[in-house]
Amino acid sequence: MSASAGRRHAAGFTLLEMMVVLVIAGLLVSLTALTMTRNPRTDLNEEAQRLALLFESAGDEAQVRARPIAWQPLDGGFRFDMRTEDGWRPLRDDLLKPRQWEGGVTGVTIDYPGSSSQASRVVFGTEAIDVPVRITLFSAAGSATIVGTGNGRYEVH
Repeated sequence: MSASAGRRHAAGFTLLEMMVVLVIAGLLVSLTALTMTRNPRTDLNEEAQRLALLFESAGDEAQVRARPIAWQPLDGGFRFDMRTEDGWRPLRDDLLKPRQWEGGVTGVTIDYPGSSSQASRVVFGTEAIDVPVRITLFSAAGSATIVGTGNGRYEVH
């Protein structure tokens, strides 16, 4: 028997190969963690999109109930109110309940084009056609504007 035939070839990975695999795995995990961090601008735009959909729902709800519904920004959040014989009353249903701001919203302005005064609420009437309005949400990341053209639909700009 020769000397080489008597030696068995070791099976498995070398220490260097294992170290290379661990370094590659570490890099992949760190890249995944970096991509999972949220962009504050994206959070603000998502909050504006959610609010635009709530506006459309509030307009539809005002028509179904045949009573005006108003949206009012508050410190740290917002709420929807319904007009009753006794005045404005907060809605408490699942969809239009009071909510806290998400997306880092720090301020809101409401602007009715053609009006010189600053509004404190948006009113959704009982008719399908309404007054155009612009709602701007502000955060540390910038601003996002929700535009209602008066036809019951709202877009984020």
